[in-house]
Amino acid sequence: MAEVRRFPSRRTSGTIDGMRVSLLQLAVDDAEAPYDRWNRGVKLVEAERDSGAELVILPELWIAGGFDYKTWSDQAEPIATSKPISALERVRTQDGEQPELWLHFGSYVESAPDGTLYNTSVFRGTGGVTAQYRKIHRFGFSEGEATLMGAGAELVTVPSPWGTLGLATCYDLRFPELFRGLLDRGMEHLLVCSAWPEKRIEHWRLLLRARAIEDQVFVFATNCVGTNGGVALGGRSAVIDPWGNVVAEAGTGEEVLHVDVDPALVTRTREALPVLKDRRLH
Repeated sequence: MAEVRRFPSRRTSGTIDGMRVSLLQLAVDDAEAPYDRWNRGVKLVEAERDSGAELVILPELWIAGGFDYKTWSDQAEPIATSKPISALERVRTQDGEQPELWLHFGSYVESAPDGTLYNTSVFRGTGGVTAQYRKIHRFGFSEGEATLMGAGAELVTVPSPWGTLGLATCYDLRFPELFRGLLDRGMEHLLVCSAWPEKRIEHWRLLLRARAIEDQVFVFATNCVGTNGGVALGGRSAVIDPWGNVVAEAGTGEEVLHVDVDPALVTRTREALPVLKDRRLH
């Protein structure tokens, strides 16, 4: 685990100057029990909350495991009664105090009322902001998600103090039309949670930059590491700016990636290079 640094205090008069983000690149190993990962993740979120982070992002299926298909049914819960989500919400709100932390809870195996399983991301912020995103593009072709989970049908954006956030999950990165849809809904920053394999990690790195450049957004992308379901996961969580520059990138072990960014760079980029105004196909 990389050392977790503390952000120096910069809150004044209740305002937010810039955007402080922590990406939790968690190890999701076959040898570790899901309950132990749950506890470890909760403690890491608590540490980030106390360090001064304003937005924390967890990865895809970090408790159940993105490739541990055989456990999904046992891990499935309705989102409203999910024990891990309830535990993280208590951390986020500091046991009932007015929360300052905006949290992408990562994704979970959701059990819908009709019994369908979904790969569902959960997001909550201050002022009652709540969002859920069911992954639209299921990976696996003839196995895994493609056969065991239902496909989401709705794009999801979230209002925040830094601008509109768009939500996506892992395999979604390969389908640029999804991000144009988010852009049409006002997206200024893209949050991606993932369990991306090591053997295709260069695709991940390239696609993150492509999504940032083509939509002129910040991309905050959190991946898993370790070996899950026998599949080596690639890490390389990253923050990409609207010009496609890599602001920060994690390695291939478990670590917490910290960034301070200026969200107004999105507007300045779009003004300096107004390519989005030349779109003709919608």
